[in-house]
Amino acid sequence: MRLFGSWINNNDNTGDNQVASSGRRYFLAAGCACCATYALNISPAAAQSPDVQRHLAAARTAAGSDLTQLLKLGNVALPASQKKGPSVQALMAQPAPPPGKAFDNLYFVGGKWVSAWAVTTSAGIILIDAMNNADDAEHVIVAGMRKLGLDPAQIKMVVITHGHGDHYGGANYLVEHFHPQIIASEADWTMMETKLEFDVPSWGRPPKRDAVVEDGAKLTLGDTTVDIVMTPGHTMGTISVAFDAKEGDKTHRAFLWGGTSFNFGKQPNRMERLQAYIDSTDRVRDMAGKQNVDVFLSNHSGMDLADVKLAQMSQGGPNPFVGSAETTQRALTVMHECALATKAAWSV
Repeated sequence: MRLFGSWINNNDNTGDNQVASSGRRYFLAAGCACCATYALNISPAAAQSPDVQRHLAAARTAAGSDLTQLLKLGNVALPASQKKGPSVQALMAQPAPPPGKAFDNLYFVGGKWVSAWAVTTSAGIILIDAMNNADDAEHVIVAGMRKLGLDPAQIKMVVITHGHGDHYGGANYLVEHFHPQIIASEADWTMMETKLEFDVPSWGRPPKRDAVVEDGAKLTLGDTTVDIVMTPGHTMGTISVAFDAKEGDKTHRAFLWGGTSFNFGKQPNRMERLQAYIDSTDRVRDMAGKQNVDVFLSNHSGMDLADVKLAQMSQGGPNPFVGSAETTQRALTVMHECALATKAAWSV
């Protein structure tokens, strides 16, 4: 097992308000329980500004008919709904979908709200995220792995994509039972050790500091290398990962985006973080073309529809996780344009 660095060296406005017409409450189900609480209050005048509407229109165009779930990101640029969304507890209580095999070396072992992914290698398993708490780790991740014929004792690394409890909460259980290395960025280790940005009593406590990775690091385990790509914004230390996904004699390039929502509207550094997010989507969009990234994943199934796609796979036919580099770039364009719309709304 080795950790080391060096990798990366005009649209019609009709109906633009429909980009997120159902209001920000649905943002919760899409992937961030804290978004509505920590969003800025947007006035109707700000939401109707030409810049906001132009970027939302561009997002809708990029989304087409197959990426509409990502348009929920634009809700932050609209006035808040009067109706409250589900609580964190309600989101966590949703029954987990069945675990499933997305590729020969990639397995979904997560919940309905927050995901966990197992990358299998010749020398063990790299787990991406640890869900909410010990109960999730035991009854969703570990139980799901066993149901799929995977041995949780083979978990050698756990990548924590960012320092929010729905992604690190089960890490201590995994360390106690299987002793993997826990991997996170310096910025988010510091946040987990000092002042948590969000906290919920039902989330597990942060793990103790272990391995620190930077942009361009490579996690190599057996025959597999996972590339670390820092994509700050959601947190300033958000980690995304790129790796090869195997399907028979085919190899696809997969990218898992590590933190999607604009959940920092009331933070004093909100504009810095939003600009970092804009820059990150722009950078990865370029990378997706160069590396032919044809599989785009998330750590919340509301963003990549992982549970829906796994259900489709059980019916046969082409793998619904496989798109094209153009599809991945369109997804990143939706995210990019929603971030620009939010920046325009926050600037009014």
